Amino acid sequence: MSFTTLLFDLDGTLTDPFEGITRSIQHALEKMGAPVPEGEDLHWCIGPPLWDSFEVLLNTSKRSDLDLAVAHYRERYTVTGLYENTLINGIPGVLTQLGGASLDLHVCTSKPHAYAGKIVEHFELMPHFGKVYGSELSGERSQKAELIAHILEEEGLSAEETLMIGDRKHDLIGANANGVAGIGVLWGYGSREELEAEQPVLVAEKPQDIARFLAEGT
Repeated sequence: MSFTTLLFDLDGTLTDPFEGITRSIQHALEKMGAPVPEGEDLHWCIGPPLWDSFEVLLNTSKRSDLDLAVAHYRERYTVTGLYENTLINGIPGVLTQLGGASLDLHVCTSKPHAYAGKIVEHFELMPHFGKVYGSELSGERSQKAELIAHILEEEGLSAEETLMIGDRKHDLIGANANGVAGIGVLWGYGSREELEAEQPVLVAEKPQDIARFLAEGT
């Protein structure tokens, strides 16, 4: 395998957004008059599109209710939750190493690109990436399959030379749907079992595993 372009998920892959996301979900549920789980019981909400998580948490598929919950979430997230986030140890060094190997890097996240760009800039990661791709505020392209297809078209990329890196099955399912190889990472919010079920080319235990895999394969 020889890759020229790497697509990195954001939440759980480049940064750990647990505090900001879970507190903002709790804020939204309280505003909606719904039961509010403990933060530790909301791990599963990190990765999927917000609408999907609120559909389960509110036990409804009514779009107006889901849109309202997302609006309440953003009330807190855009002011405070965005920065309740920590950089994954080892990520900056690996990004520097991969960029030095003449690989093109982009961010590929279900988070709205308006927010994702601020986070990437906050952690001074922007110099490593060509572009930050995310969903629209409306929820358009929040599914990874749709977003990856959009990136391939926008960048004129070959699926065979593109690699998606993420911590949840959604990243790998989206990659598989587009004929793109995937790496699952274990420092985020997906289990080894969840990731291996989607047949990634690698399950990485630490960031350096990605650089090592690519160095051996090229």
